[in-house]
Amino acid sequence: MIKKIFLAGMLGLTFLKAVVTLEPILSIEVNGTTKDMVVLNNELIVGTDKGLLQVYDYETQQFIKEIALPKVKDFMGDLVAPRVFSVDKLEGKYLLLSDSGKGGYANLWIEKAGILTQLFNDTSKRAVIKARFIDVNHVLLGLLSNEAVLFNVELKKELYRIQLNESKFSDFALNDDKSQAVFACESGILNIIDIKTGKIVKVLKGVNVDNVYKVDFKKNIIAGAGQDRRGSLYEVSLAQGSYIEGSFLIYATGLSPSAKRVAFTMDEKNNISVYNRQTKEKIALLEGQKSTLNTIVFKDENILFSASDDSRVLMWNLKKKEK
Repeated sequence: MIKKIFLAGMLGLTFLKAVVTLEPILSIEVNGTTKDMVVLNNELIVGTDKGLLQVYDYETQQFIKEIALPKVKDFMGDLVAPRVFSVDKLEGKYLLLSDSGKGGYANLWIEKAGILTQLFNDTSKRAVIKARFIDVNHVLLGLLSNEAVLFNVELKKELYRIQLNESKFSDFALNDDKSQAVFACESGILNIIDIKTGKIVKVLKGVNVDNVYKVDFKKNIIAGAGQDRRGSLYEVSLAQGSYIEGSFLIYATGLSPSAKRVAFTMDEKNNISVYNRQTKEKIALLEGQKSTLNTIVFKDENILFSASDDSRVLMWNLKKKEK
């Protein structure tokens, strides 16, 4: 009887240890606070509040490129470094969306081979929050007013501007082939648009009831990070959703390339919880983030990066937990 109790206790302890707690395998110090980042091949591309785009090669563990934007005047008339809200790269071109210092309007830049070109400035009166390449000639913009804009780089003009709803814009994410994008806003409603036409092709609602801070879109699956402490998960083809409940505001989320894994910031300690997306079973807890987390990006099924409101970008490896 004693042996049976002991064995049962050991099995219980084994079950409790199923969620592996991991520390970062690499801490990358960037110049300023990270506002946005993308991962392409072995490059980590980061935009900071010091007016910089920095490119870090995480295989050689060194910075290989830096783009510095011109200073802007703040409301006091002082010259300051602009915040780089959004960054991207395609076919050797780097995209930078930055603060203009005037009226909340943005500047948009492209850099290639050391040549920096401005596509628009504050005089265009575009309050843009996020920008991503669709192809080398087109950029998708998300405006604070929750408008989606497809911008032609060569012509420097808008091809369309679509009002999604009356709520304030939060974030957007492209699907794998960049044919669609999901837009999140403070209402909790997610709108999926066709990139070519700008038309809303699907409206997802009923899971989040408040602001969705961040979204990701992989393999017909959408993840949303909610102010309502709900990490939402939608199957787009079915237009059905569910959620994983957190204990605090969920500021960031990311899907692995296969969408089999999803990560959310689920607690007030800025830890990252990683789940099996289909079963919603927690498989890892990532500890080490010191500030409010704002971005999670998977490189592959095991490697992911996270950034917060400080100067450290952390790299994690889930492979250690594999049996």
